[in-house]
Amino acid sequence: MTSIRVRFHELDPYGHVNHGVYLNYFEEARVELLERIGFGLGRLQDLGHHIVVVEVRVSFRAPATAGDLLTIDSTITDLRRVSSTWHQRMLRGDELIATNDVRAALTDLDGRPTAPPPGLAEALRDLAADQGSGEAITTARA
Repeated sequence: MTSIRVRFHELDPYGHVNHGVYLNYFEEARVELLERIGFGLGRLQDLGHHIVVVEVRVSFRAPATAGDLLTIDSTITDLRRVSSTWHQRMLRGDELIATNDVRAALTDLDGRPTAPPPGLAEALRDLAADQGSGEAITTARA
């Protein structure tokens, strides 16, 4: 779970978080989770890989405002040879603020789809199993 405090400069003229900022929050949560399993973006790049987002779908449920403490949980719902799908929920306390479904692909440094470096697929599968979403994980080609 990732915690983020809303900052004033992230607000739009209406006093709530600008819709584009939510993507930054969700990305921060995914990157933090990758760091926790030992495959942060820097390490992946050192191994010759990038993770690129290919699709996002955000649903906004309630506005977030300055000073709100938001928590984001991120769950892997599908794991394929070169891509993964994540479901994320953003909460303020118990109140659902937004959800995000994102598909990301693994590429080499030239942008070509590539198989994961040693240990990454296993770490993601273990993470999904620990999160209780292991039954939803598939290993088909993508």
